[in-house]
Amino acid sequence: MRMVDLIDRKRRGGALDGMEIRQMIQGFCEGTIPDYQMSAFLMAVVFQGMTKEETSALTEAMADSGDIMDLSSVHGVKIDKHSSGGVGDKISLVLGPLVSAAGIPVAKMSGRGLGFTGGTIDKLESIPGFRTQLTQEEFLHNVNTIGIALAGQTGRLAPADKKLYALRDVTATVESLPLIASSIMSKKLAAGCDGIVLDVKAGSGAFMKTVDGARQLAMEMVSIGKSAGKAMTAVISDMSQPLGYAIGNRLEVVEAIEVLQGKGPKDVRQLTLRLGAYMLVLGRGAATPEEGEAILEELLDSGKGMEQFERFVRAQGGDLSRIGDTVMESKEVTLKPGVVQAMDTERIGAAAMCLGAGRKTKDDPIEYGAGLRIHKKIGDRLAEGEAAAILYYSHGADVEAAENLVRQAYHMGEAPVSPPPLIHDIIA
Repeated sequence: MRMVDLIDRKRRGGALDGMEIRQMIQGFCEGTIPDYQMSAFLMAVVFQGMTKEETSALTEAMADSGDIMDLSSVHGVKIDKHSSGGVGDKISLVLGPLVSAAGIPVAKMSGRGLGFTGGTIDKLESIPGFRTQLTQEEFLHNVNTIGIALAGQTGRLAPADKKLYALRDVTATVESLPLIASSIMSKKLAAGCDGIVLDVKAGSGAFMKTVDGARQLAMEMVSIGKSAGKAMTAVISDMSQPLGYAIGNRLEVVEAIEVLQGKGPKDVRQLTLRLGAYMLVLGRGAATPEEGEAILEELLDSGKGMEQFERFVRAQGGDLSRIGDTVMESKEVTLKPGVVQAMDTERIGAAAMCLGAGRKTKDDPIEYGAGLRIHKKIGDRLAEGEAAAILYYSHGADVEAAENLVRQAYHMGEAPVSPPPLIHDIIA
């Protein structure tokens, strides 16, 4: 196999077979295929695309490039959940404990936030003492004894994806549906679960800006998962405005706790129940999504979901009694009165970054208590002198930039507007 021949074939719109793709990924990881040749191949994929068979082969080769999590010692059907990322997305903090309280084991590997979207690991690490780096023995022990463990991804989980993504990031080859789908799914396959529920976001605060684009990505990932023998469901959910009202690591943990206590924003509760219902169906804990949703509602309202969250946090060293220890400075943002017509949600996420809640590179430090709480969303009326949002920050934050971004994010008018639907589509 000569790499130049594979590049040429793909450039002309031809297809590679599974063995050629596997050898290509292996050679790239071992260093026998140089960056410049892989960059040429990636650009050919951007222009010519890949067949479903090629995409599945690429995903499985990337997954097999490192460790595959062995969950065979975990009792029951293991179901994972993945979100394509958004602003204020704290669903995993509520969903994991709730689904595990329903008897479905949750063995989840998550990542850190990068850019304007937050990461579940950063949110959990904002809880004083919480450990996200677990040995495999600790991870499996927690899943088998309390039903849930959530840890950071190891460097040996799909290392080909990390190497490829670094190259895509500097060669303008990020925006390719097969490459995006294979990047996400390679890590999910390596995590070893039996089924996956995908939460694919659509809107101004998501990577996919349109519902059609999100649907195409979801269908691509569902196809990959089914090809690998996984049970799959995808939910297309809205990200044209933040999810909930809190944006920022510790602020989102507090809001997640409110939802687990039977309070909190309705949209966070609704999306949690819908995603969890499909996790129960795939995990054989419910016959229908409606039955699954009823089971989870009872666990939320009875307080059993919150009890499981507390058990989970204690098992990984966290101390919820200290969640309010950090004292931040704050500032209100006011706008002209009117009705919120639309929101540029990405600007809200960028404002949180300016305050210290996000990072531009994976090595940047973050301020766990920083962020903002919005008070108004699409369709809400803002009165004269009423705050649209409140910023939380410490010394060194670019508060002026954050305030300007929030002002730019809100599009005000006088016409009544209905809020967008939370769920756009289900692909099951």
